[in-house]
Amino acid sequence: MKTALNFGKPEHLLPPSWKSQVQQWLSEDTPSFDWAGFVVGEDEREGKLLGKRKGVLAGKPFVDEIFKQLDCSVEWHINEGDSFEPVKHIATVRGAVRFLLLGERVALNVLSRCSGIASMSRWFLDTARDAGYEGIIAGTRKTTPGFRLVEKYAMIVGGIDAHRNDLSSMVMLKDNHIWSKGSITNAVQAVRSVAGFSLRLDVEVQDEKEANEAIDAGADVIMLDNIAGEELHAVSRRLKEKWTDKRHFLLETSGGIEAHNLTERLGDSIDILSTSAVHQNVQHIDYSMKIAQN
Repeated sequence: MKTALNFGKPEHLLPPSWKSQVQQWLSEDTPSFDWAGFVVGEDEREGKLLGKRKGVLAGKPFVDEIFKQLDCSVEWHINEGDSFEPVKHIATVRGAVRFLLLGERVALNVLSRCSGIASMSRWFLDTARDAGYEGIIAGTRKTTPGFRLVEKYAMIVGGIDAHRNDLSSMVMLKDNHIWSKGSITNAVQAVRSVAGFSLRLDVEVQDEKEANEAIDAGADVIMLDNIAGEELHAVSRRLKEKWTDKRHFLLETSGGIEAHNLTERLGDSIDILSTSAVHQNVQHIDYSMKIAQN
């Protein structure tokens, strides 16, 4: 099954506003004097960007812009989304040595985080495909405030679905929404009165009874939250059988999915598997930059 990398460059997804974040990153790291930069000056140098842990490269556009704003250039030696083995010469950065070092830690931090998420996303996808699962593997909205764009981008580079980007991207009714409105049906009717036909509606349910109510109310996606084991597969099969030719919907399994129990949640009746394990608590990919000596 093909991913975004088969159809184009993920960097073309990025909105025009994203480059302003880079200035904020640089300002955060150097809010005042660059004491160490005084020591090295502005002689032209090259820096080798090295990948020191096996992983998937993700984050090229962010690194490019970090160094561009510092009047440096980056020459990449592998492509976005490529897997590599350590120690790998990933890229060469050229510019005034002071500016190379001003951008170094910001670039490495972003690249490490982005590549870590892409690598874990790729692992989840490959493991699911090897198990014969043909449905959607997705992340969640449990991203780092201020860093969501990078993390969602990394999921896409890794080959999975980034899930909804924000509260405005898709309607998701969770337990608190439903309890506040009194029932799933009431909550669905209320949100449909404003969201209209253009937004997909995902409803979180706790059991089979709630799932049937959500389907009957017209939900597009039914999230079977924290339902696991044989119960998950039995419920999903019964729902698909009951509503065949009556309602069109997707079944999503979510909650408590980690690397060790991924395959237990895969099944022919499950259309979507969403998990925050691809972007929370992931191990970053270690990179370093070494400045060439005279």
